[in-house]
Amino acid sequence: MNLLNVDYTTKIPNNVNLTSDRQVLKALEGWHPGYLDWWNDMGPEGFQESLVYLRTAVSVDPKGWAKFDYVRMPEYRWGVLLAPQEEGRQVNFGEHKGQPAWQEVPGEYRAMLRRLIVIQGDTEPASVEQQRHLGKTAPSLYDMRNLFQVNVEEGRHLWAMVYLLQKYFGRDGREEADDLLRRRSGDADAPRMLGAFNEATPDWLSFFMFTFFTDRDGKMQLESLAQSGFDPLSRTCRFMLTEEAHHMFVGETGVGRTIQRTCEAMKAAGIEDAGEIDKIRALGVIDLPTIQKKMNLHFSLSLDLFGSEVSTNAANFYNSGMKGRFQETKIDDDHHLTETTYPVLKLVDGQIKLVDEPALTALNMRLRDDYVADCAKGVERWNKIIDRTGVKFRLELPATTFHRQIGEFRDVNTTPKGVLVDDATWAKTRDQYLPSRADGDFIESMMRPEVEPGKVASWIAPPKVGIDNKPGDFEYVKIAA
Repeated sequence: MNLLNVDYTTKIPNNVNLTSDRQVLKALEGWHPGYLDWWNDMGPEGFQESLVYLRTAVSVDPKGWAKFDYVRMPEYRWGVLLAPQEEGRQVNFGEHKGQPAWQEVPGEYRAMLRRLIVIQGDTEPASVEQQRHLGKTAPSLYDMRNLFQVNVEEGRHLWAMVYLLQKYFGRDGREEADDLLRRRSGDADAPRMLGAFNEATPDWLSFFMFTFFTDRDGKMQLESLAQSGFDPLSRTCRFMLTEEAHHMFVGETGVGRTIQRTCEAMKAAGIEDAGEIDKIRALGVIDLPTIQKKMNLHFSLSLDLFGSEVSTNAANFYNSGMKGRFQETKIDDDHHLTETTYPVLKLVDGQIKLVDEPALTALNMRLRDDYVADCAKGVERWNKIIDRTGVKFRLELPATTFHRQIGEFRDVNTTPKGVLVDDATWAKTRDQYLPSRADGDFIESMMRPEVEPGKVASWIAPPKVGIDNKPGDFEYVKIAA
């Protein structure tokens, strides 16, 4: 079997030769009905019978890996897809650097590896659950289709992690796979494992921010896991990254189109000051200061996903060869990190300072720094949209100390500029920095659906190009009556 191509002759499409792995195939087929029940209960509400123009992976060759066609989402062919195996691949970091990559789970790292896979797996269905109501307020069929594409691919990423659990972890893996369907985003009794995945996604600006900021965290985590010395995990994450790129594209262009429409409306109305919020909102667009507040919120929530800046768990993941750094093999050092340090922001005697910590325990900080640099590039592209319209306003990432629930700054308050403030000042000024209830109500009032092909809601600019080179009035979703 050509591992670049995907076998669609089985109930579960795959390129891992499931037909010759009867035990795993049987376990996955046993899990499949529960997955479909979860999808129908928690997937996009009101659109399960609609025909959606979706891409489906037919290969893992990056030159031509997907085909597009109409499909009802419950009939989407979720599958198990791994990037091709690299002959002679080695562990590239940690205590086992230079040894052959593992094809089976090393016994001493079994619990650690299972936890990494479960945490990654738990994020995938969570985002589907968070976004399940958004189809009803989509600003265009193009955007609705993009939402559903993100949703089905997050579902496939769940399958990717469940395959690893079922194949390599026996009964424990089967129980973990069942628990991935039992937990629910925001549920008081059985919430998702990470905080950002229990937050509501009430509107489309939140969705675009989520796919820009939180899916970018996903990219960083997948890149780190793609370095893993456990080869099946590495290969799984390498292919997931192919799909993840589209999710971040949806976020960046969605926010960019929102900004563009706002600036165009301001110029047409002769409004120069971005702070004239009431006048700008009266134009039927979302003002730039509110977009900044939404950025502040989603960036800070996403930073918490990296965990504590100093972490012995991160050191253990690295030493074991299970989880590397972002683009590990491109870094010019010894890949052991036992003798080096890394600067970490800490609160020292009431002041925020950079403190050199052992590089091994500062791996979360390093990955977060890579993430912040990646986010900053996207924010600059948004600022260029503003610049081109002539509006005087700049979006800025807040300080990494701002609005934190995890890590060094969880018990203090700072402004987006990183200035420490007391609790009373924070309580008085919070709504200047984060979306207030009134901001949320205003954004929600803008969320009126537009389902006519080619039409776009008033608050967002149309896309520059269509999906799969389709024309502007293409019917991306044929909504079931």
